[in-house]
Amino acid sequence: MPEPTTAPTLTDRPDELAMWPLIEARAAATPDALFAVDASGRRMTFAEHRRACERVAAALRAHGVGAGSTVAWILPTRLEAMVLAGALARLGAVQVPLIPILREREVGFILRQTGATHVVTPGTWRGVDYPAMVRAAIAGGPVETIVADPDLPEAEPAEAEASAVDASEVDESTVRWIFYTSGTTANPKGARHTDRSVAACAHRMNLRFDARPEDRNGLVFPVTHIGGIAFLMGGLQAGYAHILVEVFEPAATCALLAREGVTLAGAGPVFWMTYVDQQRAHPDTRLFPHLRALLGGGAPKPPTIHDDVRDVLGVVLATGYGMTECPTATHSSVHDPEAVLRTDGRVLDDAELRIVGLDGAPCATGVVGEIRVRGPMLFAGYVDPADDHDAFDEAGFLRTGDLGRLDEHGTLTVTGRVKDIIIRKGENISAKEVEDLLYRHPSVADAAVIALPDRERGELACAVVVPVAGGPVPTLAALVEHCVAAGMSRRKVPERLEIVDVLPRNPTGKVLKFELRARYAGD
Repeated sequence: MPEPTTAPTLTDRPDELAMWPLIEARAAATPDALFAVDASGRRMTFAEHRRACERVAAALRAHGVGAGSTVAWILPTRLEAMVLAGALARLGAVQVPLIPILREREVGFILRQTGATHVVTPGTWRGVDYPAMVRAAIAGGPVETIVADPDLPEAEPAEAEASAVDASEVDESTVRWIFYTSGTTANPKGARHTDRSVAACAHRMNLRFDARPEDRNGLVFPVTHIGGIAFLMGGLQAGYAHILVEVFEPAATCALLAREGVTLAGAGPVFWMTYVDQQRAHPDTRLFPHLRALLGGGAPKPPTIHDDVRDVLGVVLATGYGMTECPTATHSSVHDPEAVLRTDGRVLDDAELRIVGLDGAPCATGVVGEIRVRGPMLFAGYVDPADDHDAFDEAGFLRTGDLGRLDEHGTLTVTGRVKDIIIRKGENISAKEVEDLLYRHPSVADAAVIALPDRERGELACAVVVPVAGGPVPTLAALVEHCVAAGMSRRKVPERLEIVDVLPRNPTGKVLKFELRARYAGD
């Protein structure tokens, strides 16, 4: 673990720097400091990152990429992805980062909707031939495919190219990024972001994390997720390094994070629980001796996770709330008292948050309603303008579709989704309320509650449960008794139980409930 250092201040407001000026400023301020390291031990400094970005940008320029080009890219979380993002920023292109789990249908839709001129893919990765998949997706369309397997194309930049800075790069209204929400039952939506909106999130998150140049952040989820790009910018702003993980494998990933001295680790419940489980498996050795906090969000958190992280790993868990359209709206600080840490945090600086009822009127303190947000990290609208109509209210707040409440201190607790309810005989039952109780049963390792159609009730509550390894498999009767004993009304308890080995999740750890509903709706 390197000794603490003090990085020269880039600016009092690093969120005002667009991506390429930020890369230049960081390379000038701390050229020899570590930018990123991967599982194979490849290391890159901030100066090396800038030089690599310029070489790749020169090669991409020869492929016709320039200001205003729209370039989609599908790369794992590796050094080449971090360089490509910088190279495209250098050229002033619009970037469309795609999570590697996307396949032909989604990729084809996205390339057509964005009018992408180029797409950068890996070769065959994790058994998927990405160039072949993209060829099928574009079906002969006018999109050039560039394969990084794993190397990106490089060329020697001209002196003018290396020194020029495009003034449009600092135009806060220029859209530079399009991030797609997950398309589960319909086509995904493209959220348009500027460098400023992503940088605004990154800077304010750094403040909540108390980010330091000596930090080592475990980047264990797709860098093509908006959270990955926000962390990329956050590292450039504060001068800390990333430990890059292409494939999250519990034992190997934890060994890598330990070897590289991880200090900040994320990024959602499935990752936090893995770190706790790995530490429990090695009770005589501190797994991450330099760790100072777990961070993140992205999915509902088990009610016991804060105690597990504190008691097993000996650090705080600082969590927040956000979405593709607003990458982080609230977050707790690593210095917050435990009462705040157990919520979803306070609204980020310069942002606003409202809780409103079904009639759109503000809710009183402690009353659950829909969460609405606005602020500098909010997106600039969807690729399809028709999707904007229902997205914003008359005051410009984003209608999130999530439910939550604010306490007297202004801290948010997310209670579920507006649509994630079971409507049983006309009564609304919160799936998260039931899940939180199930997590507390000693035989339950993971749980999701879904609504299934029922002729008599309209819908019934089905609990999908992963048992604790090596323990007894819980019965429906035992889970019902557990919920009732905890004070839950019998009208809300699960009426069906399914036992599984693992819950399906997306790369950020969110349970894919639509898969569970499709699996069990016809049974």
